[in-house]
Amino acid sequence: MACTCEHDTPPAAAQSPRYRRILWLALVLNAAMFVVELAGSQRADSLSLMADAIDFAGDALNYGVSLAVLGAALVWRARAAWVKAWTMMGFGAFVLGRAVWSLWFGALPEPVTMGAIGALALAVNVGVAALLYAFREGDANMRSVWLCSRNDAIGNLAVMGAALGVAGTGTAWPDLAVATLMAALALQGGRAVRRQARAELDGAASPAAATIGACTSSTPTPPEPPCPSRP
Repeated sequence: MACTCEHDTPPAAAQSPRYRRILWLALVLNAAMFVVELAGSQRADSLSLMADAIDFAGDALNYGVSLAVLGAALVWRARAAWVKAWTMMGFGAFVLGRAVWSLWFGALPEPVTMGAIGALALAVNVGVAALLYAFREGDANMRSVWLCSRNDAIGNLAVMGAALGVAGTGTAWPDLAVATLMAALALQGGRAVRRQARAELDGAASPAAATIGACTSSTPTPPEPPCPSRP
């Protein structure tokens, strides 16, 4: 009889058809918002909108990878989360570098465009986060999906606040401050996912031999035939 290795079984929530549908919806919405925000960031000369647009692109990739490994063994789900963690941290590092560049060469953002697109992005991310709330606990892969959605909603509120700040002060400092905050959130979230993914990779490796041994020992061995008696 085949032995089932429990540590390789995906969480029951990850196998839910509803969870898969939510991920597909989130992927489409995030890809669409990437296009909208990228165009808006160019029109408004807003670094925080550009940061949010790049974040939407990363999230679309995040959801796509999550869909690809839903039924995979734990080690592959953890590896996917490890890649996504480094993607999140790479996004944060890029935005931080872009913020430093904008200190000297950036233009004054246009607050109306920033606020309108920020409000649209907030509606999308709050909707996705609400759908994913029931699936926020699980392996590193599921956790990374939830963290991305949560961070995005916080980032959208910050973009809208930056629009008000730019309009009120007539300077680019609120836009730069929000972009830096979003970068920090990406770095923090990426580190959290990386730690959990590393722990899952270590856990998937260490009990493997023990599990195989347990599976082997549980298989009954046929008794040796009795020695024939001598005449």
